[in-house]
Amino acid sequence: MKARLRTVRLELAEPLRISRSTMTARDAVWLSVEHDGTTGYGEAVSSVYYGLDADTLVRLIAAVGLERFADPESALEALPSAAVPPAVTAAVESALLDLVGKRDGVPVHRLLGTTAPFGVATARTIGITSLAHAAAEARRLAASGFEIVKVKAGSSDPEDDVERVRVIRDAAPRVRLLLDPNGAWSIAQAERLLPRFAALGVEAVEQPLPPGDPDALGALAERSPLPVIADEDAVSVADVRRLAGRVHGVNVKLAKCGGVRAALGIAELIEGSGTELMLGCLTASSLGLAPAVHLADRARWTDLDGHLLLAHDPWRGIGGADGFVGPSGRPGLGVEEVTAHADVA
Repeated sequence: MKARLRTVRLELAEPLRISRSTMTARDAVWLSVEHDGTTGYGEAVSSVYYGLDADTLVRLIAAVGLERFADPESALEALPSAAVPPAVTAAVESALLDLVGKRDGVPVHRLLGTTAPFGVATARTIGITSLAHAAAEARRLAASGFEIVKVKAGSSDPEDDVERVRVIRDAAPRVRLLLDPNGAWSIAQAERLLPRFAALGVEAVEQPLPPGDPDALGALAERSPLPVIADEDAVSVADVRRLAGRVHGVNVKLAKCGGVRAALGIAELIEGSGTELMLGCLTASSLGLAPAVHLADRARWTDLDGHLLLAHDPWRGIGGADGFVGPSGRPGLGVEEVTAHADVA
């Protein structure tokens, strides 16, 4: 097999502010794997939170040594490795599954044994922003067909978060609301704020407490008036095993857990525990989100809008502009590059 790497810059349509940072762009590393005339693609994106910049991703993906494998099946069998970060495993697995699906003429969800997840409603994120902009964005999203809006919280004044949710609720009274403080609240703040957000019709809250104390998160979930979904505290399978049955949901991102097969393992692990699956993402192109879209039938909450935050998505094939995502039905991941994209490294 032959492998090639490209690094590109993904600019956001507008800055996205969350409790710990503001993002305006993200680097993406595209992996292409060719075997017997068929090429599969995968994407890994840089992350300050996980300590992965583009150069590190290029080095780690190259170190997998895909050229040493005779075929994609043998390479898939060798994944994952404890020495490889989950984001790298996910990108390599994506390219190999895309290759196998194209070669065999079937979509990736059929390779995985999942149901075709067509037309799944996805959340669309509104960051920490002005009240006027939040209200205008909520109206625009509702008019476009979005049924779920995720509101970022964790500003320096919690009252600002409450008012942002209030104006979004008033602007789009029929949308389902999710809340995500990204671990910004203390236990006392969470206990004080969650009833107020419940009264505003928020459906669930992601990671209200700082990561690192899953016992505290589980204890909060027991008395919370809202379902509590673990995100930053639910990185590995071991993390999820500790939280299963103690929180209402876990946010599974392929870059955290190591790809679609690991995500399916987590879904099986929590089945029947009372903890439900949320599928999340990092800001990425349609190529990066496509593998998770093939699993969307497994999730109670789907938050696959990372490609919708971009000023220009260089890939297409999963939809989302109308509030619904799904695979195109074409073989492999079902995505294609829209235009040639300038290399930056």
